[in-house]
Amino acid sequence: MSHRKPLTVAVFDTKSYDRDYLKRASADGAVAYHFLEHRLNAETAATAASATAVCLFVNDRADRECLERLHASGVRLLALRCAGFNNVDLHAAERLGLTVVRVPAYSPHAVAEHTLALLLALNRRIPRAYNRVREQNFSLGGLVGFDLHGKTVGLVGTGKIGRITAGLFSGFGVRLLVSDRFPDAAWAASAGAEYVPFERLLAESDIVSLHLPLTPESRHLLNASAFSKMKPGAYVVNTSRGALIDAKALIHALKNGRLGGAALDVYEEEEGVFFEDHSGDVLADDTLARLTTFPNVLITAHQAFLTHEALTAIAGVTTENLARFAAGQPPLAGTLVHA
Repeated sequence: MSHRKPLTVAVFDTKSYDRDYLKRASADGAVAYHFLEHRLNAETAATAASATAVCLFVNDRADRECLERLHASGVRLLALRCAGFNNVDLHAAERLGLTVVRVPAYSPHAVAEHTLALLLALNRRIPRAYNRVREQNFSLGGLVGFDLHGKTVGLVGTGKIGRITAGLFSGFGVRLLVSDRFPDAAWAASAGAEYVPFERLLAESDIVSLHLPLTPESRHLLNASAFSKMKPGAYVVNTSRGALIDAKALIHALKNGRLGGAALDVYEEEEGVFFEDHSGDVLADDTLARLTTFPNVLITAHQAFLTHEALTAIAGVTTENLARFAAGQPPLAGTLVHA
């Protein structure tokens, strides 16, 4: 799709892979990307001056003040290169007449596969074993894991990612319990899964994996009360949104032995830490620093989405929606958050 004058887009919080894939997707010149490394917030909104649209990621903060400043500078479209939109004040966007689009399903396989990768690496002590071998230590003490076969896995959320994750777990011969506000009995029957109340899922699952968006209702879904109801020694996996878990309550559950382990790709206060190199700094977040000390906790820095296929889809959908906006056409089906 082409038009006479390319749409000017300020892209915040960009890394090398963002620039590479977005440039490739906009090769026809319909969209002119201006890449910025800093995050979007009320203080940095001025750097989007002269842009008609801005492109955000998960840790950009488009609150009311930020949106008002963007609107005053001429911005009319917010394009999220992610599925979640909890970092955008939609009420303010509506009042200002801003269109908000997202990428609802860039690669559910990427996130689902990372879920299994995290769990398997934690359970079979792969990072510890790898580091031992590099030091020519070939002992096996402390590396005992467990078979996934025959275990009960509880998946909270059965959207696209949750369903693909269920299919991957099925290959290990597990019992699948699932919970969702909108159950799909036909899918569950075909997948060999059983919808159960959330409390029962917690009580019976050896592994609890989260696959749902962050909303006011789901914030701290796994809190002290939830951990107390879980099966002793159970594992928790989170590749969705960090604030689904109360991190301080998680630490307490790990310290008192209630949980067997936690595999996390997200963290509730990751803004300003994840996606950046802090190897030469003192980690100021005491909660995150404490989590990294547990031998039964494995953390990756929000990389579940990071595959070639996912980045290609994110760049393609984002660029297409921007070009459509410039041409006065509606966004791709299923991508509109608010208009």
